[in-house]
Amino acid sequence: MVERVPVLIVGAGPVGLALAGDLGWRGVRSLLVERRDGSVFQPKMDMVGIRSMEFCRRWGIVDEVESAGYNRGYVQDNAWVADLNSFEFGREEFPAPRDEKCPPQSPQHRERCPQNFFDPVLTGFAGRSGLSDIRYRTELISFTDHGDGVTATLRSVEDGRTYEVEADYLVGADGGASTVRTALGIEMAGEGALTYTTNAIFRCDNLERLHDKKPAYRYIFIGPEGTWATLVAINGRDQWRFSLIGDGEHREATEEELRQAIVRAVGHDFDFEILSILPWVRQQLVAESYRRGRVFIAGDAAHLTSPTGGFGMNTGLLDIVNLSWKLVACLQGWGGDVLLDSYEIEQRPVAERNVGEASDNLRRMLNPRLSRPDPVIFDPSDMSKAAVDARNQFGDEYTAMMSREWHSIGIHLGYLYEGSPVVVPDGTPAPELEVSRYVQTARPGSRAPHIWLDKAQTQSVLDEFGLGFVLLRFDDRAVTGPLESAAVAMSVPLRRVDINNPEAAELYGRALVLVRPDGQVAWRGDAIEGAVDTLTQVAGRTAPSSATSPVCA
Repeated sequence: MVERVPVLIVGAGPVGLALAGDLGWRGVRSLLVERRDGSVFQPKMDMVGIRSMEFCRRWGIVDEVESAGYNRGYVQDNAWVADLNSFEFGREEFPAPRDEKCPPQSPQHRERCPQNFFDPVLTGFAGRSGLSDIRYRTELISFTDHGDGVTATLRSVEDGRTYEVEADYLVGADGGASTVRTALGIEMAGEGALTYTTNAIFRCDNLERLHDKKPAYRYIFIGPEGTWATLVAINGRDQWRFSLIGDGEHREATEEELRQAIVRAVGHDFDFEILSILPWVRQQLVAESYRRGRVFIAGDAAHLTSPTGGFGMNTGLLDIVNLSWKLVACLQGWGGDVLLDSYEIEQRPVAERNVGEASDNLRRMLNPRLSRPDPVIFDPSDMSKAAVDARNQFGDEYTAMMSREWHSIGIHLGYLYEGSPVVVPDGTPAPELEVSRYVQTARPGSRAPHIWLDKAQTQSVLDEFGLGFVLLRFDDRAVTGPLESAAVAMSVPLRRVDINNPEAAELYGRALVLVRPDGQVAWRGDAIEGAVDTLTQVAGRTAPSSATSPVCA
């Protein structure tokens, strides 16, 4: 018999694993296939952003992320240098992860957890429900969307056996060279090659003792030719990722070139072991569509970005949290097809903004290639006042220019689902989208604001969101019966939460606020009018007059 599963996921990177985990957390089975064996020899991400950490809080895995393996006592400074034993031009100081404080806008802060640590955490999360079947060394050969379901042909890499699986929905989270996206014929738009870069992961005990600079998570190396390499702490102990940054011409550095470049970066010969080498290309691309019928794409399959800023994987997690509850709504029969259409409408503009910001960060980082700083700043024999002043001026200008990349809370929390068909606007103007500043708002389409509900600061209002719609009531005189009755009649999961907190009431701005399962505001007002129409819209049903028969395709 042909195997059947509600959701088939292709690609077991962090995005695919998180989708399997979120679906299981919501009580829905999934099959996740990955042609690799699941090992990570070159972590492609290392920062779990603040919004992603809010999702981890929802899923109950914050402790696992924090204890995954990164040295949380290692400072997170960013520094720009000629080499580690020469001039330091500037530095942005950040505390170690264990010492970082949560900003007032969130119950969490960003966390350093490279992919080789984060993937196992998400694998454990996906397996916790018992509803996620993860099959490594299994590849997707082909699929057919029949309109009422998808039939996929899978192949075991181990023994070559092929078999079919039927699914209600298929999600391609299979990376930049996505088999799913290619089969759908979806094009990518943007810049295809920003730089060709070669990474080398190397091991060196006590690297800090080999130079005179203060420890940093990331060093940017600038020479007479401009910005030429970076060095990043992979575990905060003895493993480092060195990136030799090329240009738009396709070229892969040899191991000997990498060794020489690493020695140049440190400033003298030393012993180290290269663990792996990975050539790759930075790209600025967004898929022209996120959906074809019952097949969707997410993560790198939908958007490719420069890692400058740490937006890639975090945008991917935002994709699957947006998509997961909508798939569940249709599988459970209370969501309509417009809900599935809204995934692309909501997430694609977020990707365009984030990908563009990351590319701008790259251009700022590489700016010395164009500006070509005065060669005197690299001459160790010239300590004249003019040379020192030139170094200081260059460092100050570069530090100011790079600040935008390090302080980007507005990217991670300030996204808006403007114009979404499943969000009910309240007529208020859209706030300005900023990068380094974020002012919380409960305007429909935005992330529901955080506020602590107890003096001990252990319970956030965000802890109320996740499995269904939540109707927040800040005034006990507000009548909620019509909306609650409509939810029962339409089988829409909804619960009311009364909050007696003047500060929260002021922050949310209305007596009643309806929050979606993904934590976004769907509607707000001081009184409920047209409860059935409101629920019909936010549940994505195509026929406002029908409260009982949603149709998903």
